[in-house]
Amino acid sequence: MEMFGKIACFVLLCMVVVAPHAEALSCGQVTSGLAPCLPYLQGSGPLGGCCGGVKGLLGAAKTPEDRKTACTCLKSAANSIKGIDTGKAAGLPGVCGVNIPYKISPSTDCSKVQ
Repeated sequence: MEMFGKIACFVLLCMVVVAPHAEALSCGQVTSGLAPCLPYLQGSGPLGGCCGGVKGLLGAAKTPEDRKTACTCLKSAANSIKGIDTGKAAGLPGVCGVNIPYKISPSTDCSKVQ
């Protein structure tokens, strides 16, 4: 029984150490969540499932670091994907009925995002 207690303690310790790292937001999550928005942002399709992705991203970005990551990823994607209408991108939170703590714009300073 003493061995079981030690193993349980070790497993619990591993979970505590790994858990904070497992929940960090990645650029992959940001881009895959917002992929349904591309046709709309490029003027070639409807809004479709875009708002679901926006709301999911907002829910996933719980910490200031996550929000900075999301901001940086959005800026990088906007610069690498041709044909994005920056006006539509900036208006996306309003269209989807959500409030984000920064403006979606190539000029946003992501280091200042809280």
